[in-house]
Amino acid sequence: MEPLEVVAAVIVDGDRVLACRRREGKVDAGKWEFPGGKIEPGESAAVALAREIREELGVQVRVGEVLRSDVTDAAGRSIRLTCMSAVLAEGRPVSSTDHDRLEWVRPAELPMLDWAEPDLPMVGEIAGV
Repeated sequence: MEPLEVVAAVIVDGDRVLACRRREGKVDAGKWEFPGGKIEPGESAAVALAREIREELGVQVRVGEVLRSDVTDAAGRSIRLTCMSAVLAEGRPVSSTDHDRLEWVRPAELPMLDWAEPDLPMVGEIAGV
């Protein structure tokens, strides 16, 4: 079975990265993740990411390069999470449709949060662990 294709934004602002905690009622509720979502059929990863960030956070981002792509077996399915760099182009996220907390976190502090399994490889790379 092919993995579910998901894309996430590593949004950097100065020396901090945006981390989002999944709200109650969602898969992995209470876990932290980089914002993003599923790639729809016919969408490129960059287009999907810009759409998901606009829908979830209500802001515009400029999507950069692919940072890494990892396949993880999580929640009974296989997920390919492609993490891409992004910068805010318009607006500042203050709330989310899928998350109950948004935090700007320094790289060294990322491992202190309880991350969703698919995001862990990117967290380790950013934090240098």
